[in-house]
Amino acid sequence: MHTNDTNKNGFSLIEVLVSVSIISFILLVLTSFVLEINTFNSKTTGKREVAQNAGKVLDLITYEIKGAKSIYSPTTTQSQLSLETYKYLPAGEEITFTDFFICGTNICQKKESKSPIPLMSNAVKVGSLQFSEVLTGSYRSVKINLTVDYVNPSSNPNNNASISLNSTVSLRSY
Repeated sequence: MHTNDTNKNGFSLIEVLVSVSIISFILLVLTSFVLEINTFNSKTTGKREVAQNAGKVLDLITYEIKGAKSIYSPTTTQSQLSLETYKYLPAGEEITFTDFFICGTNICQKKESKSPIPLMSNAVKVGSLQFSEVLTGSYRSVKINLTVDYVNPSSNPNNNASISLNSTVSLRSY
């Protein structure tokens, strides 16, 4: 008796080609997805860095202005703000001075007898910092214009980020 053996072992060439095509398509879609997430992450990193650093610096300057006794005019310029303050006084003194200015690519704060302290991370640089005194009636205020740029490590123009903040703050010396 002769039996017809229709039960074959193995895969046909068509089955192998279809399987390889499906796996290749799935890998291509996954790779594209991962690359898109990486690109999106790079863009948001720059935006987050400039927003956090600019906000932190502006908040600190605002806090110091609100608590200052007065603006120290001899050293206050368009690029430097000097304040007379009662806060954090050195021992034996009744008043001290706090300065804000650009130092290199950063914004620094210097208390009278201390060394300058950089206020931003190395991931950003100051684009511009301008101070101007505003008189509203008998109130003295300071207008602050601040621009912070992202230091783009990849030099990819799509990852550039910058933010400009403007604020006017009144002295609240009581």
